[in-house]
Amino acid sequence: MVQPQGFEVDNHKDKVYRLRKALYGLKQAPRAWNQRIDGFMGRLGFEKCTSEHGVYVKERNKDGKTGKLIVCLYVDDLLVTGSSEKLIAEFKAEMISEFEMSDLGRLSYFLGIKFSENEYGIVMHQSRYAQEILRKFDMHKSNPAITPAEVGLRLEKEPEEAMVDPTEFRKIVGSLRYICCTRPDLCFSVRLISRYMQSPRQSHLNAAKRIMRYLQGTCDFGILIPKGNPDTDMKVTAYSYADWCGDKDDRKSTVGSIFFLEKSPISWRSSKEQVVALSSCEAEYVAACEATCQAVWWNSLIEELKVRLLEKINLFVDNKSAIDLANHPASHGRSKHIETKYHFIRDQVSKKKVEIAHCRSEMQLSDILTKALKREHFKELRRLIGVINVNEFLT
Repeated sequence: MVQPQGFEVDNHKDKVYRLRKALYGLKQAPRAWNQRIDGFMGRLGFEKCTSEHGVYVKERNKDGKTGKLIVCLYVDDLLVTGSSEKLIAEFKAEMISEFEMSDLGRLSYFLGIKFSENEYGIVMHQSRYAQEILRKFDMHKSNPAITPAEVGLRLEKEPEEAMVDPTEFRKIVGSLRYICCTRPDLCFSVRLISRYMQSPRQSHLNAAKRIMRYLQGTCDFGILIPKGNPDTDMKVTAYSYADWCGDKDDRKSTVGSIFFLEKSPISWRSSKEQVVALSSCEAEYVAACEATCQAVWWNSLIEELKVRLLEKINLFVDNKSAIDLANHPASHGRSKHIETKYHFIRDQVSKKKVEIAHCRSEMQLSDILTKALKREHFKELRRLIGVINVNEFLT
């Protein structure tokens, strides 16, 4: 470190200021702040979740009753919930006595997501953000589309088409990716166009505009988290599916999974597998293994939140061969080449942490995360995974 040019002090040019407190903009500031708030939460009796380091839990017994506080930390913003208003008020008073902070009241708007509470539960959506995207890319007057992608859509990496502005295309993709936080029905389509940001062509841009046209007609869609009974145990269910060899370029399968806490979607994923599957059974087996990893993580987090699960997590798969392969660790010509890491699912099944169950293909909810579907089937799956028109629940 040296003194800034033009501000050197004669006879003391070898001296610089010593940093005593980390300031905004410096590389060490985030770590210093995290150590500060983490130490204070520990002194208050909170336990940090090892599965999710930004979540703290505190449970105490008083007058024969058990009270619980859960705090979610995002940089310097905190979300607080608990079993009673009194516990929450006491925590706020302790925080205000230690830090300069503002109490914004009940959760209404956080990280671009709108939260509205009513008699049915909590509705979360990004209507305002969706409208901003459409205006930003001059699509707010476009004709709405029924689905986010055409049936049987298959994009190629470098087709013989005219190139489009890569910077503008990346802006569109980046904007659409964030809205997937509350819109699992958009997840597959947005992940699909995300693969072509290197050298986008006209067909890739057309697919992106199709998503925005669908968004134009569904700006007010979001997720309803219905109210539950606090005295009953919770249940987690999951669906896993794979579209075998769905990518034309490398023949890798597209996988999708979605998790529900009771009837509320809490996690979803759409991506390509890391290996080329030689059969639909292998593709489904690999997809189920990746969903099992997520299920184990959810199980650990829920245990740390001190929430009781009614039973082990049920994972629904519509391929009976993949289910048999997970339940019966037999090796034969069609499975002995599968990498060892994907047999993790067998270990979790034997420990009874996850139960693999069969479901009909028509009721495979994660199908919406793997490929473009026909209009009626898409709308039915969209309803079943919990994406609703928020205006119907806010009026």
